[in-house]
Amino acid sequence: QVELVESGGGLVQPGGSLRLSCAASRSILSINAMGWYRQAPGKQRELVALITIGGPAIYANSMKGRFTISRDTAKNTVYLEMKTLNSEDTAVYYCNAALVNAGVQETYWGQGTQVTVSS
Repeated sequence: QVELVESGGGLVQPGGSLRLSCAASRSILSINAMGWYRQAPGKQRELVALITIGGPAIYANSMKGRFTISRDTAKNTVYLEMKTLNSEDTAVYYCNAALVNAGVQETYWGQGTQVTVSS
């Protein structure tokens, strides 16, 4: 099992930047994939970025070049650096962890952090 705690959301002006953090309760080296998803009002939750053990980062097309996912294994933390934000980036951002335990895939979610892009 793993607990995920997000932080770093808030209100930012268009064109601004934010960095989200997701702290895991266990070593992230034991987690097959960690990622960020977001859900805007009235819309489905969508993938933002994903990072796997030993694999390249994966980004949704609309986030490529603006968002960067990274991790600090010493802190068991995954980050999402967001730049050139616009109103369409307003959403609740969720951290996700996927791992395989005794042959069974398990998925965990954080509580979410609100990002609001507005002037």
